[in-house]
Amino acid sequence: MAVEDTLSRVELFADLDKEALERIAKACVVREFKPGDVIVRENEAGVAFYIIDTGRVEVVKNLGKADEQVLAEMGPNSFFGEMALFDNHVRSASIRAREETRCLVLTKWDFNAELTQSSDLAVAMLATLARRIRQLNEGAHTH
Repeated sequence: MAVEDTLSRVELFADLDKEALERIAKACVVREFKPGDVIVRENEAGVAFYIIDTGRVEVVKNLGKADEQVLAEMGPNSFFGEMALFDNHVRSASIRAREETRCLVLTKWDFNAELTQSSDLAVAMLATLARRIRQLNEGAHTH
């Protein structure tokens, strides 16, 4: 499957035109992970954004410790690590492959180069991030 087809199904990029999707697709690297592989580690610096093409991953706090906790599971067309594109904070959780998983990876540097080329991408990204923050805030108020 073409990388731009996968990108078009991801919420973050759904509003972009074909040309913008093709540019981002060229900047993506495909990485394959086996079950149990740790894709990103909690407290490490984040330098890339990941989109799940095929497979499933789990979001884990305290990886490998007695109090390890699986917070969530994600599958195709989900993404993680997007905050690393904007700030220099460390990862807030680890991501571990639950099964054979194929991800599209976009580094912070390649992403920033695309943002400077496309204000449409910047606007789409801001709208999606605002929506995610709103959902998190609403979830926090309901507990």
